[in-house]
Amino acid sequence: MGERLERRIRWRSGGAVASIRRHVGLDSPDRRIRLLGALALLGAAAGLAAFGFYLVRDTLIDVNAYWEAGARLNAGEPLYPEGADPDVASFYRYPPLLAILFRPLALLPFPVAAVIWETLVVASLVLTVRRLGIDRISTWQAVGILGVAIGWAVAIGQAQVVVTWLVTLGSPWAVALAGNLKVFPWLVALFWLGRGDWRAVGLFTAWTAGLLAFQLVLEPANTVAFFQSLTLDQVGEVENLSPYGISPVLWAVLAVAGFVAVLALARTRWGWATAVAYSVLVVPRLMTYMLMTLLAALRAPGPAQDQARAGAPVAPARE
Repeated sequence: MGERLERRIRWRSGGAVASIRRHVGLDSPDRRIRLLGALALLGAAAGLAAFGFYLVRDTLIDVNAYWEAGARLNAGEPLYPEGADPDVASFYRYPPLLAILFRPLALLPFPVAAVIWETLVVASLVLTVRRLGIDRISTWQAVGILGVAIGWAVAIGQAQVVVTWLVTLGSPWAVALAGNLKVFPWLVALFWLGRGDWRAVGLFTAWTAGLLAFQLVLEPANTVAFFQSLTLDQVGEVENLSPYGISPVLWAVLAVAGFVAVLALARTRWGWATAVAYSVLVVPRLMTYMLMTLLAALRAPGPAQDQARAGAPVAPARE
């Protein structure tokens, strides 16, 4: 009986290993794919370690910041108090929308609210992977390589996971909503601008204006205060991956160069990936967990997706 059980365990574990090897491309004859597969496995291991580390050290710490922001709105307190320290975990630096959405959760005990939000975060990650294609080697390679960013974001309950899913959807409404949760995803819309896709630009603009109007109606003072507080002073003293941490001038030069590159490449197969990468890497306060949104670069929206797979130039969408 013991030998039988041991053989069964070996068979199942061997099948699991073979499945993992197949999904990340280690069984491929292509050396480049095998190398990416190896990097993916290493990244996944580091991601699991990061998840465990931050889950113990900073358990759902960002959920607490959102919950406190919602509680301040419920109490009629300012969302962006003057003189607030941008380096403390409770500092709220996003548009009011996320805090508004947290107002009902802020009426609940924090543990209950945290479970609800974290469920949404995990669901967003699952939907992102599904959107990218669970049957594609590139999906699992990207997930593995970005493992540390993903593990960190999930462990602290970061809204970046939800933002990643929205950008992956690639629709004007989704990018507009992502930008109203965190400002820089709005830059993804440069993809449609560069392609001359005026229908998508119009829809994005309408959705953005509508969401801003929604916040202005519910929280007029805080909405105005957000734009007044939107300065580079929020970068703070953090482990910043952005060139801004080296030199603001260097960051500005690269930001302008990236802007030009996005518009220049918008009609090519690299257009969507360039726009997504720009929206992530141009952030002057770039934390590791933000890199997970690079996942969205794998899948271009609509007709651009099919043309990108075929390697053809991406033509403007027709109405």
